[in-house]
Amino acid sequence: MRLPDCLGAPYPRLALYLPHRPNDLAQLLDAPSASALIAANSNHWRKIVTLLAKIASPVADDWRNFRDQALFQQTALCFAPQLSDTAAWHWIGGKDNLQRFANLHHNAQPLPNSPEVLIDPEKQLLLTPYPDYRQLSNALVAQIRTVLDDEGFYRT
Repeated sequence: MRLPDCLGAPYPRLALYLPHRPNDLAQLLDAPSASALIAANSNHWRKIVTLLAKIASPVADDWRNFRDQALFQQTALCFAPQLSDTAAWHWIGGKDNLQRFANLHHNAQPLPNSPEVLIDPEKQLLLTPYPDYRQLSNALVAQIRTVLDDEGFYRT
């Protein structure tokens, strides 16, 4: 059985690209949920889906409810090294992961005071360190949200 390249919404507002798949991916396909993904995997995946929720949640302070109720109705985790044709915004997490996207041409520019995070509004591309609390602090998440808000992400 060939596992799919994405888990979550078929037309996500935000797709997070990662270099590896979670455990029990096949069982998550019919009804993807953050709680099921976390239960079948490690704390590492809890951090990933929490950071995805913190960035994608339409209301910043409601990220927990968004993660638990709507995360995979509006976002997707993608594992192949090519951008999905169906995603509105693309988030590639990690420098090593970015290297897998050999043919990706972009004009991403660093955020002010955060050279490790780059954004290309034209291609709707967000490049960050790997989604982990040590590399993506709450302050950095807030800065990313501000830039995405400026680009209309939360109004669509």
